[in-house]
Amino acid sequence: MSPLFPALAAGSTRPALHFGDQALSHAELATVAGALAARIAGAPRVAVWATPTLGTAVGVVAALLAGVPVVPVNPKTGERELTHIVTDSSPALVLAERGVELPPILAALERLDTDVTGVMGEAGPAVPLPAEPSPEDPALIVYTSGTTGPPKGVVLPRRAVTATLDALEDAWQWTEADVLVHALPLFHVHGLILGILGPLRRGGSVRHLGRFSTEGVARELSTGATMLFGVPTMYHRIAEALADDPALAKALTGARLLVSGSAALPVHDHERIAAATGRRVIERYGMTETLMNTSVRADGEPRAGTVGVPLAGVELRLVDEAGAGITTYDGDTVGEIQVRGANLFTEYLNRPDATGAAFDDGWFRTGDMAIRDPDGYVRIVGRKATDLIKSGGYKIGAGEIENVLLEHPGVREAAVTGEPDEDLGERIVAWIVPAQADAPPSAEELAAHVGAQLASHKRPRTVRYLDALPRNDMGKIMKRALRG
Repeated sequence: MSPLFPALAAGSTRPALHFGDQALSHAELATVAGALAARIAGAPRVAVWATPTLGTAVGVVAALLAGVPVVPVNPKTGERELTHIVTDSSPALVLAERGVELPPILAALERLDTDVTGVMGEAGPAVPLPAEPSPEDPALIVYTSGTTGPPKGVVLPRRAVTATLDALEDAWQWTEADVLVHALPLFHVHGLILGILGPLRRGGSVRHLGRFSTEGVARELSTGATMLFGVPTMYHRIAEALADDPALAKALTGARLLVSGSAALPVHDHERIAAATGRRVIERYGMTETLMNTSVRADGEPRAGTVGVPLAGVELRLVDEAGAGITTYDGDTVGEIQVRGANLFTEYLNRPDATGAAFDDGWFRTGDMAIRDPDGYVRIVGRKATDLIKSGGYKIGAGEIENVLLEHPGVREAAVTGEPDEDLGERIVAWIVPAQADAPPSAEELAAHVGAQLASHKRPRTVRYLDALPRNDMGKIMKRALRG
């Protein structure tokens, strides 16, 4: 069976990972990750404290080499959410960089440090790499927020990872010569699977900025990097900076591929970047459960407002409200996107009910609404539900934020919606009926309350106070009335 990372198995001396002043070749990565893989072999699952560091990448690669499912953990996750993730996934041990302090629930587990000290400069694997596991074996369990309730653990098999990365090799003409620059977090699909595992599978390299900055993007793209991965918030900041930063414009002009994902990139930002650089940003469409479904191809038309065409191996259809297939590609008829293929997850961990409800005769119900142009390009127009907010590249469920807000003693009723934001794509808005009309809790207090229980990016950016929430005859909050 072919390896997940051919360049590691071959002991390639080409650069692989670069984080700040730390870097590893594929051969050096094989040395350190192979040794760590031998130590964790046989574990049922491992958690990885997913800071944007070289140690995180090493830990994930080690677990994948060992055939042990990885649970990436967002270091900014609040106590309640973290407790749910750890309890639900039951990792046997945790991998973290040396010296990093872990929260109590993870500190109680056996810990292995992902230490690369003394490895840089060595050649070849210290131990033989393990045999490649079955394609159906779980590779990662990534927790994703639904519209209500706690996050669900999406079990991604190895074949889903390879299917997506190999389809992107075709769509983006991705080769070992490519050098990727990105600054995304390493606990979700975009930053970890596409941004780290993608270059490693191709035998190329990645330069991670640690923290996004336009200066970092310009520096890396002007010194050999060929590709940039980002979310709309990053590209918005790039568009804002271009007028006063000729070095940034020159660096972007020289890039082979600029890719945006996780939410729609506004057409205004598309046009500003194209005008300043002569280069078009391409968009792709995916989600945790499916990895990547569509993309504008590197050799295709980079059409703003679309996410391109289905990737190789991905079947995509639109269905109407009755579940009937829509076959008219007229750029006008709206339907829900359903997909099937080797890129799909196998189950929601410990949630057979949710897994069953997610599929329609083998087709995964994405909940995203779209139209298709006559040439097959897909244009996403919104969510089937109204409770998923896309902010700063994150997909955020309104229900869990509402539940935490309602626990605040100063809150009688709460609703959460998204609102357009030039920087974040959408900002989180909390609509509050205070317990005492003359003494409402402040916006800062409510944001801190949410941030203490959930990840920091789930805090409301705006708070609006009402005497009552609009409800229908059944008592359900009418969120469209709030947005109106």
